[in-house]
This record gives sequence, structure tokens and C-alpha cells, in this order.
Amino acid sequence: MKAAIFHQPGQPHSFEEVDIDQPQGREVLVRTAACGVCHSDASVAEGKVPVPTPMILGHEPAGIVEAVGADVTELKPGDHVIARLGLYCGRCPHCLSGHPNRCNNRAAMQRRPGQRPRMLYRGNQITGVTGDGAGFAEKMLTHEHGFVKIPDDVPLEAAALVGCAVVTGVGAVLNTAKVEPGATVAVFGAGGIGLSAIQGARLAGARRIIAVDVNESKLAAARRFGATHTVDASSGDPVEAIRKLSGGDGVDYAFEAIGLKQTAEQCIASLTVGGVATIIGMMGAGQKIEIDAMSLMAEKRVQGCLMGSVRFPIDAPRYIEFYRQGRLLLDEMVTRRIRLEQLDDAFAAINRGEVLRSVIMFQ
Repeated sequence: MKAAIFHQPGQPHSFEEVDIDQPQGREVLVRTAACGVCHSDASVAEGKVPVPTPMILGHEPAGIVEAVGADVTELKPGDHVIARLGLYCGRCPHCLSGHPNRCNNRAAMQRRPGQRPRMLYRGNQITGVTGDGAGFAEKMLTHEHGFVKIPDDVPLEAAALVGCAVVTGVGAVLNTAKVEPGATVAVFGAGGIGLSAIQGARLAGARRIIAVDVNESKLAAARRFGATHTVDASSGDPVEAIRKLSGGDGVDYAFEAIGLKQTAEQCIASLTVGGVATIIGMMGAGQKIEIDAMSLMAEKRVQGCLMGSVRFPIDAPRYIEFYRQGRLLLDEMVTRRIRLEQLDDAFAAINRGEVLRSVIMFQ
């Protein structure tokens, strides 16, 4: 199969053949149909998040099952599936307590030492950024817990976004922060994850949803996706603007969906008394954020978010149903449809703020 090989930060990908094995046991082989290009992959490619190389990136794919191992019970050839951002074992304390996104036993879903690797590149084992289910490749082979079946009538390029942007952004609102009806919300960043958080706030029944960005085209998109107000952070202090829009006090919930120190600190500063800030964006390794200690005296809370606290087999089908009902906009998030060989151009477009989501089409 052809795959995009990430060699070193700052270097272009090479597009080469990779050997992929047949499924064993509970493994599933999927032919990739579409894969979203996420800002997190761009951060890895830039070296902000160190990973072993060579590696295959891509963690927002959807495709069609080609073959299954003898012990697979949940999927069959021909099924349309979304690949999940992270595997879960189903047996560790995190999984059993309802937090499979925190699973710390993912090694249980890998092949044992001494077995043939699932993928070989130039005769050596190669893995994907989330294991073996790498999306920037024509096929994926991983444990059946890495996929969720979806209805055949759902376009795979739209469904692919559910694997990362949607479960992370919508999940941050509904699962991590648990925004209640009537609340006020600010979202810093109107890219794929930020727009998903805005949609999550709309689904939660928030009465005021304030989108913050420096790009007017993204603010216009935010209004289409459910923002009631927008703030252009390039023309003034966004915290002051948010306070004015919320009666001087700040918002009940704020979400950072960019991955920058400055916007994380602004996210926290925009809260009202008792407010909750959720940091979604992936920052560089070792990055620190500063908090005004007096904020904690006002019962403000700051929390991280891991994959939108997603329970993938439960949440992904729900979000797909929202899409089919017209309550969750996915088609509108796809700005560009590209070929695999245009991957590096897609990363550059992210950094220039030109796209909501580029989607690689394999068919």
C-alpha cells in the first residue's frame, strides 16, 4: 500500500510503499476512503510534539472493512467504519469506570514481541501516530476496538471528521465540561475542533456562544455553525470583549481550541466566578501556562481534555445520528478535498489559516 512517511520535523513527507499484513485474532483490515488533516498532525510534523521516526501520521480516517481476524465479533467485510483516535482495552480501571479515552493498557491491543509487525517499511517495523491505524495510508490494520461501524449512507469524507475534530470538540462541551442549557460559552479558535465545540455548545442549549479568532473567514464560519457572537482578537483584547458581551462578568464556560499559551491564559481570564476553562488545544512539549492565583479564590476551574472524554462506541454513533438529522454540520467543515501527495500543502494551509478542514480522498 502507499503511505505518507514522516521522517523528521521540517522535512517533506515521502510517499512510498509499505507492506501491511493480513488480520489476525481480533484485528481488522480497513481500506481507507478519507482522512481529515488535523492541526495536531501539523504540530507533530513541525516538531512541537516529539515522536519516534519514521512514522505514518493521520488520525482522522474513515473507510471500508476489507478483512477481519478469526476472533472479530463487531465488524465484517464491507462495513463502513470510523477509526478512533485511541485504542481502549475494555479491562483496565479507566475503561471499566467509563473513561476509555484514558486507557493505560493499550499495549494489550498490539501484537506480541516476536510476532510479525502489522506494517513494514523498508523491512523494518513502522507504526502510526496512534498505533497501527494510521490514516495517511491506503489501508489500516489494528484491533477491532480501533473502529466503529456507521451506516452505509453516511459520506465517508464527512464521517472521517468524527474520529477526531468532532468527538474532541463536541465531547469537550458535552462530556468534559458538561455545559448545561442556558449557559454562556466562549470558544477560542474557530478551526475544526473549535467549530465542533461551538456546535457542541449549540447542541447543549447554551444561550450565548462567543467565538474568538483572528481570521474573519473563520469567524464567519463560526456564525454559520452556531456562534451567537464573534470577537476578532486581532483588533483588541478578546477578554475585555467577552466580558462586555456577557454583562461584564465573563462566561460560564470557556474552551481553548488552538494550542497556544496566550489563548489558554485568555481562556481562563474570560471566566466569570465559578466558571470552567477547558484546554483542548495541543501545546508544545514543556509549554507552561500561568494562572492568576486569585482566580482560584473565585472558584474558577481549569481542566484538560483528552479526546473529548469520548466513549467512542457510544458517542460516535450519536454524533453521526445528529449529522443525519441535520443537527451537526459536517459537510460544511470540509474546505478542501485533496490527494495524499498534497499532504504537506495541507499542513501549510492550516498554518496560513486558509482551511477549516482538508480531507484526503483515497478513492
